[in-house]
Amino acid sequence: MPACRGVNTPPSPAPDCRGVYTSRSPAFNIHKMILFKEHTADQLHELLAPLGVDERLARRLQSAVVRQSGGVPDELPEVRRDVLRRVREATSIPRLHVVEKAVSPRDGFAKYLFAGDGVEPFEAVRIPLLHRPGDEKYIVCVSSQVGCAMGCAFCATGKMGFRRNLATWEIVDQVLHIRDDSPFPVRGVVFMGQGEPLLNYERVLRAAEVLSDPSGPAISAKAITISTVGIAPMIRRYTRERRPYRLIVSLTAADTEKRRTLLPVENTHGLSELMEAVREYQEAVGGRMTFAWTLLQGINTTEDDAKRLAELTRGMPIILDLIDVNDASGTFGTADETEREAFRDALTRHVGAPIVRRYSGGSDIHGACGMLASRRIG
Repeated sequence: MPACRGVNTPPSPAPDCRGVYTSRSPAFNIHKMILFKEHTADQLHELLAPLGVDERLARRLQSAVVRQSGGVPDELPEVRRDVLRRVREATSIPRLHVVEKAVSPRDGFAKYLFAGDGVEPFEAVRIPLLHRPGDEKYIVCVSSQVGCAMGCAFCATGKMGFRRNLATWEIVDQVLHIRDDSPFPVRGVVFMGQGEPLLNYERVLRAAEVLSDPSGPAISAKAITISTVGIAPMIRRYTRERRPYRLIVSLTAADTEKRRTLLPVENTHGLSELMEAVREYQEAVGGRMTFAWTLLQGINTTEDDAKRLAELTRGMPIILDLIDVNDASGTFGTADETEREAFRDALTRHVGAPIVRRYSGGSDIHGACGMLASRRIG
């Protein structure tokens, strides 16, 4: 086995749109530092070709660094040492630091508090899918921003306000850290942690490309889900670009006035604009459009809510994910089983679409949907 160099520390300036860091430090002898976790193997080949890196070597390097969580090897069969030396000098392999890890004794969800390029930490959650013997696996819920500008009334992240966008490598490394810390493989990623993914569009989509790269983590594109509260212009861009990842829209209310009180994005991109964009997307990709609906006791679980949703989505094949609210402040209550079943019955009568009750675990460690707020457990 070839020896590997230690991991470089990324320079402090932010990357440009390609994920290439400009170094102003005299410790660096080059003007640009290329970050492995910002690029697919094909993109690395393009950037490193002037150093003598061909397509095959780019794939081997991506596998060593990203798939195997290693470094740039000192030696590789059939590769000149001076080429590898130049690659080491031109690249960096940044890493997140785990501030805290907490595992729920109730349901096995695990929350990781990470420190990255900024001062304030952020979270990712490991979701266990261990009910099928021989097919045990995890899904990782990643953050795309620190905090969030959307200000949804029932979300702790929204109460933080927006702090910063995460870099692509910070998103990717959440998955790599959790993968390397887990007894079973990571088979899926959901962008449902801190932040609105479509407001960090380019970095989020680049992270999805890296995570699905066959030379990297090789997570199926169909197992990567991007959730949005409804940034209509970016949904249209996503549609134009024909991205292969699954898109979910958080709806929660089907009339303008109620949605405005719960999701302030309604003031900027209202339901009519949102639904036009969603219909364009659904028609372009086919299949059923998935909407998420956070159940709020006595607020959005009535027969009238079901009727309004039916009208809003008429003619569109959909799936509805029902999610219990997790509001540590106590402002919004969780619908009980009677209320939940009555709403499901109303949805069946009026909407007639498949309904999935999505379990949101980890509430006892503040790791459930809507509870991520960069906080420690202890």
